[in-house]
Amino acid sequence: MPRRLPFLNGLPAFDAAARHGSFAAGGKELHVSPAAVSRSVRLLEERLGVALFERGANRLRLTEAGRRFQDGLDRLFGELETLTDRIRREAARPVITIGVGPSFAAHWLIPRLPDWQRLAPQSEVRVTTGGAAAAFDEGWSCGVRLGDGTWPGFVARRLFAAELRPVCAPRLARRLREPRDLAALPLLRVAHAPEDWPRWLSAHRLPSLAARGPVFDFYGQAQQAAEDGLGVAMGLTPYIEDALREGRLVAPFPASVPKGACWYLLHRPGRDSEPGFAAFRDWMLAAARG
Repeated sequence: MPRRLPFLNGLPAFDAAARHGSFAAGGKELHVSPAAVSRSVRLLEERLGVALFERGANRLRLTEAGRRFQDGLDRLFGELETLTDRIRREAARPVITIGVGPSFAAHWLIPRLPDWQRLAPQSEVRVTTGGAAAAFDEGWSCGVRLGDGTWPGFVARRLFAAELRPVCAPRLARRLREPRDLAALPLLRVAHAPEDWPRWLSAHRLPSLAARGPVFDFYGQAQQAAEDGLGVAMGLTPYIEDALREGRLVAPFPASVPKGACWYLLHRPGRDSEPGFAAFRDWMLAAARG
């Protein structure tokens, strides 16, 4: 459906004349004659069907409609300037904005970003977090989401499966010889994932054991609490991988349970044609395989 736009060439002429209160001063700013500014404004008024100025012998005043039009146009031109500056900066230096949850950012993405910076030092990565339920923002280059791979309107590339496994500080792990020993320790929970502990306990034939312990908003908070010895957290891959490798956390029981979802890199279809983004996409996929 075609856009119902006014006479676009008349907008800069009207804006300049309105700010200066004069066709002559507006023409000087635009490097055209006062008559050219006057003609452009007249055409704009004809297209709008309303007078924007009251014209006198030696004065030029905005009508009420003109004042409202100038106010709205001033906001639009401000937004256009901001957009133009952003596009110019991004053209000069590739910018990748990735939307992820706070735990994914802290426990997987950020520790690996130095590798990307060494690979592409001219690029700029902006990490924005909004939680697992945040909508995909139009300003993002890509995002990482947990799900089944179905997001209409997006390309979804699988990174890795999500697995559940209890984790705790090494000193607590010595008290856990078998899964039923979990009953003696606080089981740390994540508010938006109440099904995690029941899923794991049911898979290990302990459906009657209820998780009772502090509740946290994010996996990363529960994981940090586990590192500090507060209790046993239900670890989620890939968040726990670095902590397990470095010995900050221990998985007392080797068996993991599928969460029933996978991590995906999401982006709009048109992004694949952007060289800067394509390189970042390939790096993300390679990092996930690693």
